[in-house]
Amino acid sequence: MHRTSNSFSILQAIAATVTMTILFWSIGLPSLQFVEAANVLTLSDTLSDSAPSVASNHEITFVTPSGVANGETITIDFSDGPFVFGSVDETDIDVLDDSSNLTVAADCSGVDEVSASSTSGVLTITFCSGDGASIPVNGTTTILIGTNATFGGDTGDADAQITNPVAGSYEIPVTAGSSDTGETRVAIVPNVQVTASVDTRFTFTVSGVAGGQTVNVADITDGSTSATEINFGELTDGNASTTAQDLQVETNAQNGFVVTVTADSQLVSTSGADIDGFRNGNFDTTAVAWEAPSPSLGDDDTYGHWGLTSDDPTLGSGLTDPFDAGGAGDRFVSASTTPVEVFRHNGPTDGTVTGEGTTRVGYKVEISALQEAADDYTATLTYVATPVF
Repeated sequence: MHRTSNSFSILQAIAATVTMTILFWSIGLPSLQFVEAANVLTLSDTLSDSAPSVASNHEITFVTPSGVANGETITIDFSDGPFVFGSVDETDIDVLDDSSNLTVAADCSGVDEVSASSTSGVLTITFCSGDGASIPVNGTTTILIGTNATFGGDTGDADAQITNPVAGSYEIPVTAGSSDTGETRVAIVPNVQVTASVDTRFTFTVSGVAGGQTVNVADITDGSTSATEINFGELTDGNASTTAQDLQVETNAQNGFVVTVTADSQLVSTSGADIDGFRNGNFDTTAVAWEAPSPSLGDDDTYGHWGLTSDDPTLGSGLTDPFDAGGAGDRFVSASTTPVEVFRHNGPTDGTVTGEGTTRVGYKVEISALQEAADDYTATLTYVATPVF
């Protein structure tokens, strides 16, 4: 009978439990519920600079499955590393509920929607109770920290950033509201220095010009030349003779190039006679319009002269037009033992554009009836082309 009594007691207990449960259901008492933590979704932290020990902006974005109710908080833990907040305060923090930029303050003493404060590398954002701010279920939150913040829409207040730790991978846990949690990671890596080299490319070409070709607007060539020879032919008094050569440069030099020409002497014959520099042996260095020689008996400098011109309108450091190539042309200087600039460009060129990659240099000679007779007047010209880096 003892066993029977025990069995009965157990059955009584079971029956009582069942009876109580039925009673709860019948009188409508609330059933028990268990809250289960959820993971925040699409959590990321984008840094403006991932180099070690430098100040950087942060843009943290995530979705909260459970939302964040008014009065609750979001915490972001930067203590791994650690990241250093320095002077970062509420003016350097923006909180965006989807696209709405909430007003951020140091505390909830006013009518501000959220407050932001940090302790030991943990940033706490409180949705001020009674001020209406919250994050809805599955709402997207974006938190800006640094100079990318606009402090509720007022630009210019944000002036501090979080300083990165040394190189490594660091975990940043996030807790949103009463139940949603998650972690993201950021990698702090040294800056990558990119280097490269480009070989210098520089090609300078001299070409002959046929007769009947225009040079610097106002002159027409009387005879042909080659890349290595200029032959004026037989000169007659009172008749100027013009020849030319074409110059071409291809280069990748950053600041372009300069081309000068130098004569080793005046046009000299083996007998010692010479044809002097334009004008009348004055060896002009400032370009002027062509003039015929003005012979004066006994002054052989005035018996004949020769000079040169260029159709490049951008010469000298000031890129001026001394030969009036952009106007009427017909401007000459003396050929000289001092280099004369005849071609310049201030950047890379492929050798196709006139005045940049190509130009034409003209040479002109004229004698009077007093010029000494000789059949071997000669001078040597030297072009020097120099890239400018």
